[in-house]
Amino acid sequence: MTTATPGSLAVESLLHQAEKQRFSSLPPSTQAPAGRLTLQCEPVAADTTALRSLDWDRSRFDIEFGLRNGTTYNAFLVAGERRVLVDTSHAKFRGIWLECLASCSDPAPIDHLVVSHTEPDHSGLIGDVLDRHPDIEIIGSKVAIQFLEHQLHRPFRRRVVKTGERLNLGRNPDSGVEHELEFISAPNLHWPDTIFSFDHGTGTLFTCDAFGLHHCSDDLFDVDPGAIAPDFRFYYDCLMGPNARSVLQALKRLEALPAIRTIATGHGPLLRHHIPHWLGDYRDWSQARSGSEAYAAVCYLSQYGFCDRISQAIARGIGKSGAAVQLVDLRSTDAHELAALVGEAAAVVVPTWPAAPDGDLQGSIGTLLAALRPSQWVGCYDALGREDEPLYALATRLRSLGQPEGFAPLRLSRVPAAADVQRCEEAGTDLGLLLTRERTIAAMKALDGDLDRALGRLSGGLYVVTAAQQERSGAMVASWVSQASYEPPMLTVAVARERAIEALMQVGDRFVLNVLRQDNHQPLLRHFLRRFAPGADRFEGVTVLEDVAAGGPVLGDALAYLGCRVTQRLETADHWIVVAAVEEGSVSDTEAATAVHHRKFGNHY
Repeated sequence: MTTATPGSLAVESLLHQAEKQRFSSLPPSTQAPAGRLTLQCEPVAADTTALRSLDWDRSRFDIEFGLRNGTTYNAFLVAGERRVLVDTSHAKFRGIWLECLASCSDPAPIDHLVVSHTEPDHSGLIGDVLDRHPDIEIIGSKVAIQFLEHQLHRPFRRRVVKTGERLNLGRNPDSGVEHELEFISAPNLHWPDTIFSFDHGTGTLFTCDAFGLHHCSDDLFDVDPGAIAPDFRFYYDCLMGPNARSVLQALKRLEALPAIRTIATGHGPLLRHHIPHWLGDYRDWSQARSGSEAYAAVCYLSQYGFCDRISQAIARGIGKSGAAVQLVDLRSTDAHELAALVGEAAAVVVPTWPAAPDGDLQGSIGTLLAALRPSQWVGCYDALGREDEPLYALATRLRSLGQPEGFAPLRLSRVPAAADVQRCEEAGTDLGLLLTRERTIAAMKALDGDLDRALGRLSGGLYVVTAAQQERSGAMVASWVSQASYEPPMLTVAVARERAIEALMQVGDRFVLNVLRQDNHQPLLRHFLRRFAPGADRFEGVTVLEDVAAGGPVLGDALAYLGCRVTQRLETADHWIVVAAVEEGSVSDTEAATAVHHRKFGNHY
């Protein structure tokens, strides 16, 4: 990247955004002192209280994706004759959360703790709960209990549950309602240890991550579906989409339940007013992702190194291409299912595993290698665990089995940063495009000849879209661009689903539309149309103006630029239509003309 000082491009940032004032429903004594951490303690059903930890200012979840509306961590207390706590909260809420829990439960003890899954944002205060209720029985899946043994490092009463098993809490003496929880296994939503719990007394389904969204507001329920829909979809795409097959299996299990009156999610508002709509969205999106016969099996080792994070990034990339994907935990998947998932996959991605694995893991590794077929694409990545088998030794081993390489081995030498996650996601997209190549060609050939040529007569300008967020950046050539309104000024950009930059163009994100000039557009066009390796710097060798626009780099040789903020995204069969408000812009040469792209056929750019 070559940096130039602003010259003929007049730059004046228009970053004016009013901050919304938010208030907690709790008195000041239950509010954290800094960082806008507040707590809601509200009844949501008979004898059922929600403890919602509101993290107003959290801007990123791990490093995978940004948050535009903060998030919440939801736990629930159900009181029958005995009491059960469903999940806890993030450790950052320790003081105010424990105070709130005590006010809801004391002096009666809490008899059971259901651990829906063991990710720290839901299990961060289990140790504190154990300190106050040493006789509490912890209930979870077999995998969850195993994880907790390593997290807690102390003895505790436990019960392993499976689909169909129940916990009867008895009848609440005040309401007369009898509460009985039925457990539903929901592995890979989005961890292998996940379970749902359904209270037959109130029709409340406790789902932890599934059906949730990162959206922090004082609204306890889904009273404004339009306001939360973009975050609901973004959450699905990032966390649930890579497990679409598992989503469909979980939805099928839910069909056997009585009417669900409330979905008590682990993040965001609870779902009550539009449940058929939300469940329908999950079903439709997951069926679309699982419709392809060819799928990629992305293997990982739960709670080992950075396997969970890296495998999710690769899976997200594969999903963006339109290919189906299935995450496979080498620790918790039984041998028969593992052999089937690997053997039937069109591509298999594996992590570096311990050089000296235990007996069970060694058996899973043997099953995986035996199930591979010579025609399958393969890829491998660094797990960054302890004393892994070397990455390139693993890659050589896979090549010796006759496996074609879907992407170059993903070498990671540090705790993954945003740029590393982007590289893994882009590698997954490249692999997905290999799986969908024949389908894409067939779709192009299926278009009627006359219609194809007629569509090709639609012309457009030539532009380069650029975006940058922290360590992540991206760029792409665009020609499907159109002004959408005068006041306020808005435009639309069509972005193919598999484009890497699509992840940087979510609602609330900013980007720059660089307008190319007719008399000097070929160098930039050739540069940005070339194929980049995963994680490659798109701007190397290009003159850019830094800190000119809020959304990303401005190209020094551009005719003009427009700084834009995404306000809406519309989904089509193979593109996202990004609707954006234009916040700033400038022209370098008022006499020059915009480069125009004339096509002959409508089945490709």
